[in-house]
Amino acid sequence: MPTHLLCIETATTVCSVCVTADDKILSYKEINNGFSHAENLHVFIEDVLKEANLSIKQINAVVVSKGPGSYTGLRIGVSTAKGLCYALQIPLISIDTLQSMAYSITSTKKEDALYCPMLDARRMEVYCAVYNANLETITPVNALVLDEKSVEIFNLNKAIYFFGDGMAKAKELLQNNNNAIFIDAVFPSAKNMATLAFTKFSKKQFEDVAYFEPFYLKEFFTTAKK
Repeated sequence: MPTHLLCIETATTVCSVCVTADDKILSYKEINNGFSHAENLHVFIEDVLKEANLSIKQINAVVVSKGPGSYTGLRIGVSTAKGLCYALQIPLISIDTLQSMAYSITSTKKEDALYCPMLDARRMEVYCAVYNANLETITPVNALVLDEKSVEIFNLNKAIYFFGDGMAKAKELLQNNNNAIFIDAVFPSAKNMATLAFTKFSKKQFEDVAYFEPFYLKEFFTTAKK
């Protein structure tokens, strides 16, 4: 019997859901239309289960993109995942959002290159990390304020691929890096979580459903009314 996983990605403006059998994708649905997760997420879950000809009770674990990313998006995705796990008494698996993005690129690019996913944060700030082709961390996940000095951390004497919706803000500053390669239209997707999720399931690397929280990376700020 295959392991059926329900993967949820809501860390950015992308709302994405897929169902897998082991590490193979059975069905998926996603939209990148602003923060419409509250309206779309549960509908997408129903749709992908129907397309895969599965009931929710046949799901063996729920997988969620843990961040970094949008505070609201992460809250919606994680609370939905935790609610399903609690109700069905099944494990919760979390996948690092940036690592998942890197995985989608490493399979098609150079083995000896480096990979830097970037997600847009406030102002001139991005969430980023650097991985090698084996998804080993070269530069840990951080909230980087972009300027001529800060981008020197990417002078690593290797070809380095930059991608994600935060790349546009960094591109001009990175033009002097002769090893920089830019890839457009790369976004977080539940499809990219399948292999990473099945590996974690096989190793029983589960989260505590009661206490798991998204990886916000920095505090959430709101404007108080005067």
